[in-house]
Amino acid sequence: MFHLRLVPDDTKIPFMNGRFAGLLTSAFLSIASIVLFFHPGLNYGIDFQGGIVIEARTPQAPDFASLRHSLGELGMGQVALQEFGSPQDVLIRLERQPGDDAAQLVAADKVRASLAQILPGTQVRRVEAVGASVSSELFANGMLAMGLAMVAMLIYIWFRFEWQFGLGAVVTLLLDITKIIGFYAITGMQFNLTAIAAILTIMGYSINDKVVVYDRMRENLRIYKKMPLRDLIDLSINETLNRTVGTSMCTFLSVIPLALFGGEALQDFGIVLLLGVFIATTSSIFIAAPILLFLGENRLRRGAPEAAASNAATTP
Repeated sequence: MFHLRLVPDDTKIPFMNGRFAGLLTSAFLSIASIVLFFHPGLNYGIDFQGGIVIEARTPQAPDFASLRHSLGELGMGQVALQEFGSPQDVLIRLERQPGDDAAQLVAADKVRASLAQILPGTQVRRVEAVGASVSSELFANGMLAMGLAMVAMLIYIWFRFEWQFGLGAVVTLLLDITKIIGFYAITGMQFNLTAIAAILTIMGYSINDKVVVYDRMRENLRIYKKMPLRDLIDLSINETLNRTVGTSMCTFLSVIPLALFGGEALQDFGIVLLLGVFIATTSSIFIAAPILLFLGENRLRRGAPEAAASNAATTP
């Protein structure tokens, strides 16, 4: 059997020496992401800005690149294609067209006519226009889902550990999410319900990684009662480093095929997950741990400075 360890078991890396650099870098990236959120803003998908959804069945499996090019020549903005069910089933998404509901029906008829020319015998099974009110409701519900998930995580960690752990984890999650939003803004990738699913997945992965590190810190708080909190945090991170890097590497490698070969429907999801795994792993070490150090230095380690001073005084 071949046994590989990405990180040695006895590392003694002083991570807390770089706590200020880590926090400042994270704060800068998050502030820049907030600025990008307002300008140039997010490229909202059909789910959040409205549009037209057409479900069609073609006589044979279509060439998506050719079909996308032909429909794009109709001049109705970005066209998104997705295979679902059998290879002959195609879901066509169009941006909301200028005008009222009648304008959306006219655009759908143009697509129907174009499909009849490109792929004779195509059956259009469903045409649905997503209005502005529905899209705004979907956006609000998506934001509500992220907010509720964050509150639930805060409550869980607060009860499992102490409030310093919960606050540190949630603040770190906020910083992680803002960076993901900034990535969507700077790349122009569509921000839709799939993006919300990706962010929720990253939140779950990130909080799981932080719980593992926090749990080792809590154990060490009971074992090393006189160790300064800064040294204890470094010790805990080093003890869990092999597990953290190994899990992140396995997740990263498993998502790469999704990002490369997932097709239009899943490729963006995979790319964002790759970034999210990297951000979640680094934030556990360089963001969540320093925040815990600042919040808990005089609370989680009551009496440690006095004990250290007493030991120093009695040492010849």
